[in-house]
Amino acid sequence: MSTQITILALLTGLMTGALFRFLNIPIPAPPELPGVMGIIGIYVGYKIIDHFGVGVDFLELLGA
Repeated sequence: MSTQITILALLTGLMTGALFRFLNIPIPAPPELPGVMGIIGIYVGYKIIDHFGVGVDFLELLGA
C-alpha cells in the first residue's frame, strides 16, 4: 500500500468531512466512535480471511 495514496485519501476525507459539516449535511458514515470501530472491524475481518485465502464465492452459489 502506498503511503502517498493513504495520505491523499486521509486529506480527501478530512476535506469532505469539513465540507459536510460546513454545509450542515449529515455525513455518510457513523458519527460516533462505536460505529467507526465497527467499520474498522469489518475491514480487519475481511483482511484476515483474505490472508488465509479461504472463502466461498457466494454469487457462484446463487448461480449468478
